[in-house]
Amino acid sequence: MAYTYLTTEELSLVIKYDQRVIREQLKDSVLFEGIHCIRPLGGRKILFIWERIEE
Repeated sequence: MAYTYLTTEELSLVIKYDQRVIREQLKDSVLFEGIHCIRPLGGRKILFIWERIEE
């Protein structure tokens, strides 16, 4: 299955939350790494999996 990956900026435009709120409040409490988001190559950048967030 092909997934759609969104950056924090792109996700903020879609769900109408500020980027800071996504990074500091939603991530690790509502959006979990490995389920809703990934860090490619162990880097700092976070990519959110849109299909998992929609569920």
